[in-house]
Amino acid sequence: MLALVLTAVVLSGCGGGSPVTPAGAASTAPDPLDTATIEELHTAAKAEGEVRVYAFTSRIASVEAEFEKTYPGVDLVPTDISSTEQIARLKSEATAGAPTADVAYLSDAPVVLTDLMAGGLLRNYVPPRVAGDLPERFSRPLVANRLSTKTLMYNEEAHPGGSPITNLWQLTDPEWKGRVIMVDPQVRGDYLDLATEMVLRAGEMAAAHEQLRGTPVKLDDGVANAGEQFLKDLYANGLVLVDDTDAVNAAVGAKGQAEPPVGFTSYSDRRDNEDEGWALQAATGVAPAPGIAFPALLAITRDAEHPAAARLLVDFLMGDESATGGPGFAPFYVAGDYPTRTDVTAPAEAVSLEQLGAWSIDPAAVAEIRSEVGDFLLTLS
Repeated sequence: MLALVLTAVVLSGCGGGSPVTPAGAASTAPDPLDTATIEELHTAAKAEGEVRVYAFTSRIASVEAEFEKTYPGVDLVPTDISSTEQIARLKSEATAGAPTADVAYLSDAPVVLTDLMAGGLLRNYVPPRVAGDLPERFSRPLVANRLSTKTLMYNEEAHPGGSPITNLWQLTDPEWKGRVIMVDPQVRGDYLDLATEMVLRAGEMAAAHEQLRGTPVKLDDGVANAGEQFLKDLYANGLVLVDDTDAVNAAVGAKGQAEPPVGFTSYSDRRDNEDEGWALQAATGVAPAPGIAFPALLAITRDAEHPAAARLLVDFLMGDESATGGPGFAPFYVAGDYPTRTDVTAPAEAVSLEQLGAWSIDPAAVAEIRSEVGDFLLTLS
């Protein structure tokens, strides 16, 4: 088997270990690397020397030392790059025939699955070691090692009794004019997915409006549903748009504020409260939902130059056999990230996904109207 694996690595060259059809699309022919043991992958990976990864989270830097300690002889070269930029780079590099990443770790599933995956730029690898503990929805069409969030957060120092928001429509009230902040959906795809989900959940948004106001939502001319009306009202109420999540976190979480804003950001960023002097907390009990939960996807690029090392890294990021996932999963074992493996327990201090109440997105449904929602938001800016 080891000889077969090593032969596959040599023959694959820049082909990621997968035969490629004349049209350039990845073949579905079985790859012996997909069923190789960890020991066999490590041996082959040492011959390759390194593995390069694009990751949508800065936490990938924390993985580097542990990976290289666990698998000596294999250098991990991480690049922290947003999913939006990552998608554009992967497409341009594939067009130019100059790939620079072996593994893509990214969110924005609606674009990843309907664009990159459909275009043959990514291929799935389900580590045999964890396959039995990974539900089908988290192993196909791409593996997800966790669920992340874009959800409403508030300053718990200023609001020790809990979230000041219990209904999304409150964000359109005069009290919150200019005091709601989020990353511009035109800059980061995760936030466009959030806006799109609000439109898809128009029925729930309408019900929440009636729950708060006592009357049905009234649609303005050119507005199709309650989700769009909410977004229009939110923008009109002075929604503050910024370029990155750190700006949201600092604005919402900074201590010493009498009337801090609330904002949509990643629940898992609460892990930085102590280091940054923040008081971020996730809003729960918000009607109809405080935000979205979405998969963090792992894929091997079609033209990976280090296919054995790429699989070794994907396996490592899925965590070890311990209840916490061990060193490979440690950076993601925090409140606000939800393990996809059934044998990894959530952190004790975490609010459960059910308690949080975030919508779990349907990537295909989001992809279908995502561009239309983006165009609608442009009219509001």
